[in-house]
Amino acid sequence: MDNLDTATDEALWGAAAGGDDSAEEALVERYAQLVRVRARPYFLAGGDSEDLIQEGMIGLLSAIRRYDPGKEVPFRQFAERCIMTRLYTAIRSASRFKHRPLNDCISIESPQFDETHVLSASYLRDPEEMMITRELTDELNSALTEGFSRMERAVLRYYLEGLSYEDIAARAGVTVKSVDNAVQRIRRKLARLL
Repeated sequence: MDNLDTATDEALWGAAAGGDDSAEEALVERYAQLVRVRARPYFLAGGDSEDLIQEGMIGLLSAIRRYDPGKEVPFRQFAERCIMTRLYTAIRSASRFKHRPLNDCISIESPQFDETHVLSASYLRDPEEMMITRELTDELNSALTEGFSRMERAVLRYYLEGLSYEDIAARAGVTVKSVDNAVQRIRRKLARLL
């Protein structure tokens, strides 16, 4: 396929399904930022954020291989659902102690609701788990308002939006090193909560 940068997602998918590796690679590159943005709200205490990004990328590859244009769902919507499902599956598996490094994964956002503030079916659970999750969310919200400086709150907000360190620095009016230092302080403070 020639016009990889200007091709629609569906056209790239069609070429990838036909065996064009460059089209599949173009789709992966196009959606890599989405994977990072979707994985970013989750924090691995004692782990690395790359673990969840890797899970999201597996979800993206699954979307590329399982997409069915006959169902009249845009590829982007299907890919996002596959990415989020893979992330939620990794987190649920961690809670069952199957994968020890993921056991301390928590959401910085309210985990019961998706981006449209609708109760997510993947998080429906027994009342005890819901109460524990609510208490943890309240503790994190309290820590965000009381335990972080104004700059740290701003950096965290931009970070969760998926901005690069350079973009965060530009918006916050600080250096990239200051942003990196703030992110490291935020991680340490969140790890202490857990």
